[in-house]
Amino acid sequence: GLRQAGTGAGDGRTRAAGSGDPKKVEEEEIDIDLSAPETERAALAIQGKFRRFQKQKKESGP
Repeated sequence: GLRQAGTGAGDGRTRAAGSGDPKKVEEEEIDIDLSAPETERAALAIQGKFRRFQKQKKESGP
């Protein structure tokens, strides 16, 4: 199946590694089984919440 890894530097995420250099970004491997049924359920739940959030934001926006 497809595997999605972290994009590395520039993705806005940093991991506290205890090093003294805050500019150093460690690449974090994210291993998610995209074909697993629980992954699909989680994605649908997140998408639904996001759509409701966007709709609410649009309705109450300027």
